[in-house]
Amino acid sequence: MMNLYEIPWRLVPNKIVRYPGGREIDRFRGVEPPLDDGRPEAWVGSDTRTVNAEEKGDPNDGCARCILPDGRECYLFEAVAENPSAALGARHIALNGERLGLLVKLLDSQNQLGLQTHPTRPYAKEHFGSDYGKEESWYVIGLREDTEEPPYVLMGFREDASRERFEAGYDAGDIRAMEACCHKVPVQTGDLFFIAAGVPHAIGPGCFVVEVQEPSDITVGAGKPRSPLPPEEAEAYKQRLLGCYLYNGCGYEENLRRYRIPPRVIRSGEWGRESLLIGPEQTSYFSFTRLDASGEVELLRTGFLQVAVVLEGSGRLEGAHTSLELKKADELFIPASAEPLRLFPGNHGISLVLCNPGSVDVRRAVHP
Repeated sequence: MMNLYEIPWRLVPNKIVRYPGGREIDRFRGVEPPLDDGRPEAWVGSDTRTVNAEEKGDPNDGCARCILPDGRECYLFEAVAENPSAALGARHIALNGERLGLLVKLLDSQNQLGLQTHPTRPYAKEHFGSDYGKEESWYVIGLREDTEEPPYVLMGFREDASRERFEAGYDAGDIRAMEACCHKVPVQTGDLFFIAAGVPHAIGPGCFVVEVQEPSDITVGAGKPRSPLPPEEAEAYKQRLLGCYLYNGCGYEENLRRYRIPPRVIRSGEWGRESLLIGPEQTSYFSFTRLDASGEVELLRTGFLQVAVVLEGSGRLEGAHTSLELKKADELFIPASAEPLRLFPGNHGISLVLCNPGSVDVRRAVHP
């Protein structure tokens, strides 16, 4: 009898309605013609719902679907619920509960997103009733060539920024003044950024990124509420917003040292290399690696689930009970109890990102 939890599951590609963008997701997936269709985010291997799911009329908006090895298609959270221990791993459940504990996205914005930040877990618990904050990371995998100016991100407060200056911009309804408190950083393909909770940020136009983050859709923008509030409610809204930001500005180079992360090779050989992109030095809430293979290699296993996206190339993933053909843009959920898996690259190699929930340290998988 087939054990569904020994075999990786294919994930069904999705795109989420949010704001202008989405063309580069189509291009990445080989969809013709690629379109900016107002669906700029793909939530990969997600059991997280969008904050406005009910308003959209879909209570599961944001949740990924999967195709199980027996041919069934269902929501990923439904398949996990059938056997949480096998899907997630007993250690994961003990530490993180029966949710996946991370959210992976493909994100392609046509325009600059609004200046924002995200809460720490304690702040999210107190002010939003959420067990999760929203630390996140961006791995730039592509850039648009038709933006009015070269792609950039806003990230981190400048050394001359202060809460008082930021608040003055808020009171005046001057978003540009609030943005001027932040560093503007040009980006290139391959750049990697870690956005700690409380750090002001905005993805600029033309950035196509893999975003790995805590499983939360809580965003604290920099502007006033869209509809006027009574004075007491307006003041509470303002204090909750301003209190979420971390006012620890610095110079440009120090800002890069804080938040632009250099990948670090954790294993290599004639087959290729695997690099740690985000790990314990940045956060205990998630991690991910990039695996570049031109020869046969075994996947590292940690006893936890993994979410994988093929960035480039093609190949085949094999185990005792499975053989999966892989190509660019394929998405996989690898159950914690999956059998040992070997990757066989195609003629031009293959590259994947492999994403892990909290409490995973892939370095220990390399050096037990």
